[in-house]
Amino acid sequence: MSPDLTTPGSVRPAAEVNEEIRALWLRARGSLSDRERAEYELLVIEWAAAMRGRVVEAA
Repeated sequence: MSPDLTTPGSVRPAAEVNEEIRALWLRARGSLSDRERAEYELLVIEWAAAMRGRVVEAA
């Protein structure tokens, strides 16, 4: 699922997003196209939001 298709405020688990990032890099074989780079950037933003959510939850 693409980050732009998620409902505002909903965040997938960081591990799930991380797995999608890893899969993207494997498919790209280490060299991202412009479209893949845009997808990667959105995934990193989503991953960071998930990590922030974990930190707030732990506090």
